[in-house]
Order: sequence, then C-alpha cells, then structure tokens
Amino acid sequence: MPESQHVIIIGGGTFGMSAAIELRRRGYEVDLFDSGPIPNPLAATTDISKVLRMDYGSDEDYMILMEEAFEVWDAWNRAWKEPLWHQTGFVIMAKEEMKPGSFEYESFHLLQKRGHRVERLDAVELKRRFPAWNEEDYLDGYFNPRAGWAESGRVLEWLYIEAQRLGMYFHIGKKFSHLLDKDSRVIGIQTDDGEKYFAGSVIIASGAWTPHLLPHLSDVLWTVFQPVFHFEVPDMELFSSPKFIVWSADISNTGWYGFPAIHDRRLKIANHGAGWRFHPDEPRVMPADQDEKFRAFLCGAFPALADAKVLFNRLCPYCDSWDGNLWIDHDPDRPGLFVAAGDSGHAFKFTPVLGRLIADALERKPNKHAKKFAWRARGELTMEDARYLGN
Repeated sequence: MPESQHVIIIGGGTFGMSAAIELRRRGYEVDLFDSGPIPNPLAATTDISKVLRMDYGSDEDYMILMEEAFEVWDAWNRAWKEPLWHQTGFVIMAKEEMKPGSFEYESFHLLQKRGHRVERLDAVELKRRFPAWNEEDYLDGYFNPRAGWAESGRVLEWLYIEAQRLGMYFHIGKKFSHLLDKDSRVIGIQTDDGEKYFAGSVIIASGAWTPHLLPHLSDVLWTVFQPVFHFEVPDMELFSSPKFIVWSADISNTGWYGFPAIHDRRLKIANHGAGWRFHPDEPRVMPADQDEKFRAFLCGAFPALADAKVLFNRLCPYCDSWDGNLWIDHDPDRPGLFVAAGDSGHAFKFTPVLGRLIADALERKPNKHAKKFAWRARGELTMEDARYLGN
C-alpha cells in the first residue's frame, strides 16, 4: 500500500478509535498505539455513562452536528444486541426565570426554532413529573425528549471489536516516545522501547495526554481534571427513569449535571467547573473538600439523596482547548502530523460522526463542520464564546 495510505494513530479512545475505523473503511492501513488496556481506566471515555444532548445555548453548529450524530446512535442501537444509548430525555433547570443570553433560554429557543418538541417546566410541573427535585430552588427550565445517556465504556469496547474485525493493527502496551522527522516532515514515531514505525501521517488522538505529547500546543490545549461521584440510591423508583432522568441544575452557573440510577443502584453526579491541572500520569487524589461540596448540593437539589452512600469517585481527565471547541486538523508547521483532540469534556456524544470529521480533514475534503475545529491561534473569548460547553 502506498505510504500516503498508511496512518499511525496514537490513542485508542473516542477520537482515535473513531478515526481508525473510518480510515480503515476508506482503504487505509492503520496502526493504532495505546499504552492500554482498551478501554483505558485512566481515560475519559472509560466510565458507566456520558450525556447525549444537543442543547448548546445559541450554538447552532453543535446542535446540527448532534442531530447528525443521533441518527447514527439510533442505527447503532438497532445493530447492537442490547441498546447502549438510552433516550430518557434531558431536564434542564435554572434557579431563576430563563432570560435571553442564558444557556437555558438560548438552548430552549434554538431547539424550538429547529423543530424539536421541548416542553417548558415551572416548579410545579417539575415536581409533578420529577418528584426527587427540590422545586423550591429550581423555578424555570424545560424538558427535551431527544436526549439521554450512553454506556460510554461499553461503546468503546464495541468500537474496539469493530476495529479488529476491519483488520487494523493494534499495538497495545506500546507507549509513544517521540515523533520521527525527515526533511522537516513527520514520517513516523518511536516507542519507549526504541522501536520505530513509519507512515504517511501520524494522528495524535491521545485525549488528556495530547498536550504533554505535543508540548508546542500547551498554550491552546491543556489537561483538566473534573470530579465525578457515584452514589447508592435509597429508592430506585424515585431515582430511575422516567421519574429521574439525565439532568442539569443551573448548570451555566454551577456546573452540576447527572444521570438516573442504573441497575446496581448506582447514580452518577458530576461537576463541570475550574477543575485541576496536572499530568494525567500523576497520582489522582480527589480533593478533600469535594465530598462536602457534593453532599451540600444533594441536600439542596435532591433531599432524598442527602445521606446517600458514596460508592466511588474519580477525577475525569479532559483535554481542554482554549475556546472549548474540538481540535481536528493538520499541524501547519509540521507536515505529516495531524491532531484530533480538544474534547473539552463534551466530545463523546459526537463519537458516531467524529471519524468522518477526522478522515475528511486528514484528506482535506470539504466538510461543513471542519472550520469550527480547524487549527487556530489563541484569542480573547467573548461572553458568547465563553458559554458552557462541557459534558
């Protein structure tokens, strides 16, 4: 096969696996390297759940992209022996009346504009339909039925099986050391055991590890860790769908979001905030104040969970971009190098369309979404740019 049709991918998460499958289907020879295992327990995708939603304030680009992704999620559900994405709907509540400029207001009205049947909720209707909520604190919001959650770890396992079926070459346990250059072009990689591998293009799709593998991007990409807690619910009926679904609680101001309980009585809650920056290979210790912070939130929002037992917690690694948008493009200063990263905590939902985005950009084919994720210099964020994007 011509060298131009041979690709090395570093990273076996959402970006890397999606790109590998799409490129293999386009006839490329693909070698994928990951320190392993897949799913990697230290990576972002390895979890019981991720939100699937198209609520993005006034950002119509992401809503359109997610509309396309939902069609594939639906097709995948039909192909799987059991569904891995669950359309429970999404309840988005605010502590004050939704007003123009707010995440909740702009999302609600853009959804209506695009023909989605969203329902406005006041405190009374919130309590009637979702009785676990404290209606005294959450006064306005809406319900979007076209949303839910996916079993993210299991989805990645399925993608891994599909990639193997397509005949890709996997190098699990091989750790990337550095890029190989010749005549100012990237021509391959060297692993930490000294082995060298060559290809026409090298795609770095290493999630939270990306800015550490490519330090020249540290001004526009960086690693951030966000807290996630799993609680044991005292009442499965109260905290299971349809009475309790994927939710956000005044999220643009507080960062709180979460999921319904699953079969083992486990309920996941996360907080998207400033987070903490450190190397993804360093020990991950949950800051001591987070248990109290999560407990205080539960007391106010979901009183029946106030004394729920903590089953598990983790620090979820993000690869944030400076503007919160994905980063999918050729490195303009290093021919042969391509970067697919910048998840910023909200990339997993686009898994079904990420492969096409990455492959089109690699081949420099037209794609209406490419400009938003193209290589860009760091600039100043406007208030509109700083809108909430996270999971």
